[in-house]
Amino acid sequence: MNGGLYGAATDHTYTLSGFGAPVRRGSSPAVVVVDLTRGFTEDSYATGADLTDVVAATARLIEAGRPAGVPVIFTAIAYTEAEASGDSVAWLRKAPGLRELVEGSDAVAIDPRLSMRPGHDLLVVKKGASAFFGTSLAAVLTGLGRDTVVVCGATTSGCVRATAVDAVQSGFSVLVPRECVGDRAAGPADAALFDIQAKYGDVIDFDDAADYVGSRPAPAGSIVRASW
Repeated sequence: MNGGLYGAATDHTYTLSGFGAPVRRGSSPAVVVVDLTRGFTEDSYATGADLTDVVAATARLIEAGRPAGVPVIFTAIAYTEAEASGDSVAWLRKAPGLRELVEGSDAVAIDPRLSMRPGHDLLVVKKGASAFFGTSLAAVLTGLGRDTVVVCGATTSGCVRATAVDAVQSGFSVLVPRECVGDRAAGPADAALFDIQAKYGDVIDFDDAADYVGSRPAPAGSIVRASW
């Protein structure tokens, strides 16, 4: 992002401070789709917004990587009835609207407009913002021989940013296609993308992301058939 939310002067300050260098793209990417569940992609839910364009772009990106055998890992926030109604999850005290995200409910179902393949794509269920925190995602990516994570999903300022931070801290290069992430408000989203670009990954456009995942050679063993 050049200019962006804070303008060229701020970009210059970050550059002088040694931030914003391009990431080293690996040869083995995975697409991680963060929380594009109905509770986030449909504005009929208290936690949601109309993310039709984000869902459509993410679906196209997934299909661009299919011929190259690029793994797709979906995540969903889902709480048990006891967690949702009780006081054991600190985040729910700060964001009580998330109590709607109960296991087995329509709110935690992956948006049906996405091309998730049961028995082929992976699903990681999480309780917090980052797709890495308290989950096996880092181990799964390592087991699949992945070196680069293309992060899509919602929300840009929350779970997408947290996932990008933990991805680079876990040793993966991070790419975030701007058309494939969304939020409830433009200000927080713009700030998060600026921050990701400065410190954690590269914010890129859709065509760049599609070309990247579509041009990868399909390594042996890249077809994933397990699911949980």
